[in-house]
Amino acid sequence: MAGPPRARDPQSVLFACAMNSVRSPMAESLLRHMFPQGLYVKSAGARRGELDPFAVSVMAELGQDISAHKPQTFEELEDWEGLNFDLIITLSPEAHHKALELTRTLAADVEYWPTHDPTTMEGSRDQKLAAYRDVCDQLLLRIRWRFSKVGAANG
Repeated sequence: MAGPPRARDPQSVLFACAMNSVRSPMAESLLRHMFPQGLYVKSAGARRGELDPFAVSVMAELGQDISAHKPQTFEELEDWEGLNFDLIITLSPEAHHKALELTRTLAADVEYWPTHDPTTMEGSRDQKLAAYRDVCDQLLLRIRWRFSKVGAANG
């Protein structure tokens, strides 16, 4: 007997990182653009941050505008609309621990995708942008790999 379809074909996905300011909003936008009507996608952080202008710039290079993104915590998302997600993809250790705590009371699968934090990069503006592009590229490849199966199954 096959397992539940939840992990294979999620209908709702939450990306989570430490502060919902770089990695998770980038991933949210990438997946939302890949499946504009097929999936419900949101992002949250273990703590609240401020939207990072380098993340906005890198996503704009791909034609994706995340400038209106308002970083929010798990708690704020839960208060606003609830945490009814089939799949929570965590991008940082802090978010992963938080998500695992939540699954004590939520029926959601959790996947950990360790993703480098580009805000730690020092150097020139071009070097920093390159670090953000690398993270974006890594997320895009991982999203394509993970969700291409969903698209193939639904298409």
